[in-house]
Amino acid sequence: MPLKGIKVLEFVGLAPGPLCGKILTDFGATVTRIDKILDNPLDVLQQGKSTISVDLKNPKGQQLVLRLANKCDVLIEPFRPGVMEKLNLGPNELRKQNPRLIYARLTGFGQHGRLAPRAGHDINYVAISGVLSMLGRRQEKVTAPINLLADFAGGSVMCALGICLALLERHNSGRGQVVDASMVEGAAYVASWLFMSRNLNIWGQERGDNILDGGSYFYDTYETKDGLYISVGALEPQFFELLKQRLELPEDLCQFGEEHQDRGKRLLTEVFLSKTQSEWSKIFEDVDACVYPVLDYREVHKHDHNKERESFELLEGVTAPRPAPLLSRTPGKLPKKSDKQHNLIEELELKPQELKDLLDSGVLTLPEKAKL
Repeated sequence: MPLKGIKVLEFVGLAPGPLCGKILTDFGATVTRIDKILDNPLDVLQQGKSTISVDLKNPKGQQLVLRLANKCDVLIEPFRPGVMEKLNLGPNELRKQNPRLIYARLTGFGQHGRLAPRAGHDINYVAISGVLSMLGRRQEKVTAPINLLADFAGGSVMCALGICLALLERHNSGRGQVVDASMVEGAAYVASWLFMSRNLNIWGQERGDNILDGGSYFYDTYETKDGLYISVGALEPQFFELLKQRLELPEDLCQFGEEHQDRGKRLLTEVFLSKTQSEWSKIFEDVDACVYPVLDYREVHKHDHNKERESFELLEGVTAPRPAPLLSRTPGKLPKKSDKQHNLIEELELKPQELKDLLDSGVLTLPEKAKL
């Protein structure tokens, strides 16, 4: 696996940090989580990682983390700026002893700037990024994309990319560096095309009135007879003509022009309600009209295309996406609960009495199966 041999220390926070660690785990890295508790019910992304609990306010706990960091290639921390410095675990302290360490800091607003110390969530970061202003239907309030855009796309994935870039650069320089992963900047960067395409003729209208944001009837979703949905993305003229043919729409219905949009939306709404999602899927099965079913997340692994590519696995009874992208020689792999987890504590070669003192004092807590 591409990250085999890379050791990661992940300080557990909310979902962005754990997904970043999961990406590294799925592609072969060894990840040790430091959490306040061993069994955190809120972290559903811990498969393949080992977990220890350390009292970070105790100087002995801080020294233990320092020793762990000396054994690692990467550290991920999700706290507000200054928190790790107060614990004597900031990048300056840790990289003095391990100059090869890549210290990834994953926060909402970044490590400096007026808002850096402030609290926030995905909806706030997407708002400050400017991207939220582009999302939503006409004459409706802007719509937050759950917490996908800032937490995960702009946060987790961009932070993992930064770590991989720093690892690649370290191959040449031999030195680590600090990765400042701001979810605001990450969300904006993911939306680069949206920012940089504003002069194209697909835009120019208010939010919700453009081709791609709900203003066009040939690029939208429609309810079917059974209460499910179909996605329509017939942007190009040739796709639109096939759409008209399969839906038996009037010949005089045009693709573009404001005067055709309300009529087109009404016609497509009515016609899609006449059949079930399965029936429509069969009608469009063999034609490139860019019409596909909106699959339910609980059933997505049963779709024939996804089954053929093995795009999803059932992991402890839950549908889990396979690691992406797919590499031809060294693909990622979803860890199973039964997979042996690496215990980073073993590498510290603590003396038996030293380990006993750490455990007895509560500075360190290990899972039962990991105790030496």
